[in-house]
Amino acid sequence: MLTLWKTRDDTFSTLSREVDRLMKDVALPASGRSGYGLCPASDVVETEAAFRVVLDLPGLEAKDLQIQVENDTLTVQAERRLSEPGKDETIHRSERAAGTYFRSFALPKTVDATKVEAKYESGVLTVTLPKREEAKPRTIQVTVK
Repeated sequence: MLTLWKTRDDTFSTLSREVDRLMKDVALPASGRSGYGLCPASDVVETEAAFRVVLDLPGLEAKDLQIQVENDTLTVQAERRLSEPGKDETIHRSERAAGTYFRSFALPKTVDATKVEAKYESGVLTVTLPKREEAKPRTIQVTVK
């Protein structure tokens, strides 16, 4: 939170609140937060046979992930909750974010949505999106006569 010096005039505290509000509403890549929730880091890799989307989603369980492919869009969503401190505990610093992870990717028409596979291991989600057979490169043997 941005803290400005305090004066009798409430102008600076109002400005501080407005800046805080604006910062929460825009993407903040360093913290992985956006106005729409937590935005996990991702890699998109293409091979001859498929596309692979890899997302960092630490602290979740596979059952908490929602993966959907619809209208040429891959959507990954999950909810992360942090445990509440006990009665005898005092939090001195809290940097881990709780909230909704949300990421959406536009897919090319070459993806076969009926064969999508996903695996979640050690906090990393890997979604494999195979290409349709007609989209895969083919080698044609040319015979010389």
